Amino acid sequence: MKSFLKQFKYRKIILSLADAFIIIVSSMITSFLFDLFGNPINAKKLVLYMGLDTVITVAVMVIFGIYSIMWRYMKKKDFLTCLYGVVSGAFITTILLYAAGTKINVLYAVVSTLIATFGICLFRVLFRQTFIDLVDIGAKQTGYKNTMIIGAGRACKMLLGELLGADNAAGAGKQNENKYRPVCIVDDDTSKIGTDVKGVTVVGTTDDIEKFVEEMKIEQIILAIPSCSENDRLRIMESCSKTKLPIKIVPFIGNLILDNANTTLLPQVRDINVEDLLGRESIKFDNKYIDSFIRGKICMVTGGGGSIGSELVRQIAKYGPNKIIIVDIYENNAYDIQQEITMEYGDSLELVTLIASVRDYYRMNQIFKKFQPQIVFHAAAHKHVPLMENSPMEAIKNNIIGTWNTATLSQFHNVEKFVMISTDKAVNPTNVMGASKRCCEMIVQYLSQQHEGITEFVTTRFGNVLGSNGSVIPLFKRQIEQGKPVTVTHPDIIRYFMTIPEAVSLVMEAAAIANGGEIFVLDMGQPVKIVTLAENLIRMYGKVPYVDVEIKFTGLRPGEKIKEELLMNEEGLQKTDNKLIFIGKQIEIDDKNFANRLSALRNAAEKNDEALAISELHKMVPTFVTPEEFNSKAMMSR
Repeated sequence: MKSFLKQFKYRKIILSLADAFIIIVSSMITSFLFDLFGNPINAKKLVLYMGLDTVITVAVMVIFGIYSIMWRYMKKKDFLTCLYGVVSGAFITTILLYAAGTKINVLYAVVSTLIATFGICLFRVLFRQTFIDLVDIGAKQTGYKNTMIIGAGRACKMLLGELLGADNAAGAGKQNENKYRPVCIVDDDTSKIGTDVKGVTVVGTTDDIEKFVEEMKIEQIILAIPSCSENDRLRIMESCSKTKLPIKIVPFIGNLILDNANTTLLPQVRDINVEDLLGRESIKFDNKYIDSFIRGKICMVTGGGGSIGSELVRQIAKYGPNKIIIVDIYENNAYDIQQEITMEYGDSLELVTLIASVRDYYRMNQIFKKFQPQIVFHAAAHKHVPLMENSPMEAIKNNIIGTWNTATLSQFHNVEKFVMISTDKAVNPTNVMGASKRCCEMIVQYLSQQHEGITEFVTTRFGNVLGSNGSVIPLFKRQIEQGKPVTVTHPDIIRYFMTIPEAVSLVMEAAAIANGGEIFVLDMGQPVKIVTLAENLIRMYGKVPYVDVEIKFTGLRPGEKIKEELLMNEEGLQKTDNKLIFIGKQIEIDDKNFANRLSALRNAAEKNDEALAISELHKMVPTFVTPEEFNSKAMMSR
């Protein structure tokens, strides 16, 4: 009884009193009509009927769940429930009175019931519209936004529990600072349609998103299906993006933090970010290998200010190294990561930031000699394909000669492991940048098969990195934000993508498990069409591709491939303990020819003889072909 009364408080009491008033007034109106037509109702019977009918009808309506329905979401079936409740109440009242020996005029009961039903339904219609108008005004003043939740599962229940609890809890403003007002739920399980979750109705499936957004004046959407498959997530996001509304997302289930210390979901709801465009869960790596590999070691990162290099520095810092040495030629980037790490770790981490070029053998030798690094991550490189086509000497000097300098110095100074960061553009390259990186891979393999010194050499190869310097994402974002057309080179161009943290985790775990000479390749899933990536990014901004934002095809750039590859034809795959990391088969390097050709390439680069240097690069990398030759074959094989 106590719990019943608790549930019946406030809004339910007001609504039940309003219904009771309508039932009493309906009985009095009916009595007046019967008096008017010369068939008066006995006063004692009238009072008895009114009192009993009011109590029983309200009780029946409670049992039918009428007072649990949010009035702003009342549908036709809910009005029918009101009809059933009033009719049932009148019928039970009439039967009870007859059983007690008090005969009531059946026509009176019927007319009273009809008037009461009309009054109760009319009251709800009028109240519903008034309530909606008042609530909408109040919502605008308080900043709460009508929210659609996608998914009626456990995550939805947790979210609604937190949202409803936040309104009554102390500090609610801070806890519910995003101002969600849940209005409806959609779920692809059709058996849930019409049911309620914490008082919020499941109104339809994800096919109905646009319809209910318009009907219910939705202002924002939360995708609350953390276990959603890749394809379903992309499909739902595409439907949501057509509404042009802000979309928030509950992270993939593997990324949720739900443990004894953290059992709340609301703070983990976030805006869609670039990583969500991958349509897959972020790849996880084994931290135990990395921890034992890094802890207490002196680590050097060349190109430490770049997008990959700086993330390497961040992740290395988490594992308790003895010292981190950042080497970069660009002082602004080096300064930024230096300040970030200093603010994060203070004096607990020894950090050395040096401005130096990997091209300068003597300066790099000075650094190796002074700091004696045990692990070297070589991320310094020129990576921009069209720019390197216009300045091929810089790619050769910085990438090839820089790698030779850093790798041979690592060997000379007894570095434990040298980790070279490569790219999928090194596979069957069609441009100078890719060919230079393939040459870097060959340098690492060449030094590894010499078996001189203690250094273990390893190469990590992955595809395009979302959000890195020079990637398409920052360019697309600038174009969208400035209202410019998004430029894509070709409608059929495809690429493998991964996030910066994934790329760096690959580098670190590969380095931890390497024995020397391997080329580690990440299983990056299915390649993504660049035009699809552009379309999804436009939708992420709440705009419609080709309508709000134009997509312009500009033609392939110098040296650009239609599609990238992660393995060369002669490379096989060997599994590792991590099912997503593979080892490419080592290719034997002809020691004598390789050393001679590398010397000839170096001499040509130092003389800035572009024609000779590119010719020598073709000799060094036999798989280096023209983009026209590669692309024509790629298009024919489709």
